[in-house]
Amino acid sequence: MAVSKAGPVDDASGPVPAAFRHFLLARMGSSFAYQIVSVALGWQIYALTGNPLDLGLIGLAQFLPMVALTLFVGQAADRYDRRVIVAFCMALEAICAVGLAVSSLEDAGGVPLLYGIVILMSAARAFEAPTLPALLPALVPRPAIPRATAMSTSANKAAQILGPALGGVGYGLGAGWVYCAAALLFMVGCASIATVAVPRQPARREPVTLASLFAGIRFIFQRRILLGTLSLDLFCVLLGGATALLPIYAKDILHAGPWALGLLRAAPACGAILMSLVLTRHSLRGPIGLQLFAALFVFGLATVVFGLSTWIPLSIFSLAVLGAADSISMVVRGSLVPLHTPDEMLGRVSAVNTLFIGTSNQLGEFESGVTAALMGTVPAAVLGGIGTIVVAGLWMGWFPELRKLRSLH
Repeated sequence: MAVSKAGPVDDASGPVPAAFRHFLLARMGSSFAYQIVSVALGWQIYALTGNPLDLGLIGLAQFLPMVALTLFVGQAADRYDRRVIVAFCMALEAICAVGLAVSSLEDAGGVPLLYGIVILMSAARAFEAPTLPALLPALVPRPAIPRATAMSTSANKAAQILGPALGGVGYGLGAGWVYCAAALLFMVGCASIATVAVPRQPARREPVTLASLFAGIRFIFQRRILLGTLSLDLFCVLLGGATALLPIYAKDILHAGPWALGLLRAAPACGAILMSLVLTRHSLRGPIGLQLFAALFVFGLATVVFGLSTWIPLSIFSLAVLGAADSISMVVRGSLVPLHTPDEMLGRVSAVNTLFIGTSNQLGEFESGVTAALMGTVPAAVLGGIGTIVVAGLWMGWFPELRKLRSLH
């Protein structure tokens, strides 16, 4: 098998190495496929059951494998070839997508089988999600990590624009064929990451002990900058997880079809990719901490506007603003973790970081589904946005180191 040469750039503004381009293609293909599955599966399950709680259960099914496997994922990423781990996970996700396609085309298994496949796919992503970004420091020099992180975020968000659109529009042609497209994209990602040559492997392989399993958690709690950033993102997105309610908004509040769901799911990614492209050319400078908190205040306000909107253009615009604000948080978090973590610890720290992200996304979707079932869809979205603003205000006082942060390095 031919592999691409890494050829790291000389500085933060140099040319993009071939290995990093393959990394971007792999991340984009996997994210594209996962977004297709998420949109199609959400619409399919809600169409079958009509229960908002079932949408929340999708988030729970995605979250539980991540919690159960996090400590083992970090150990694997620090002890074995990260490239092989990612390639194997993408291949397993492709198989899961084929299973969803067969289930839908043959009308077999029903909702329980769909949840079972989601759990298996989520177990694969539990290994893929922290291991893929842990490859980044081996592909670019440390000064280029913020720029590379912004580029990676742009590629990921570009996939999140195309994925929901194809998932929503393609669902009208049949869920089975949409899942087939997702399986093909997972295989593209698998083939791309398999061609990446990683010049630097983890420096050491210490024995697996209870202390080493929890080393990533201990490392983060010893560094308040990392703890403040990750916990802030966790609670803000946990409370502001209104995207889980998009099938309800598209169908029952905006009175539209799957095409509207695709547009709504793509809107945050559109805002995020525009902001990421800006950050690729103009890195964050000056009062980083204050910019981060300002972005989260905007995130909460945009969530409130979306929750109250009954007009599709305003809903799309507010979600785009939400995505742009979230992109700033993603670049800050994605840069701080590799820049403040030694390579031999990066897998375990990335696994904990992914757990924080998964908690905020998947568990946030579960929280939104439960709240919507108990209080109604609009109150759930609005209260989530208000909660995000409150949390950002509290963290400004509890983590002054984060508020005063002026540089990512």
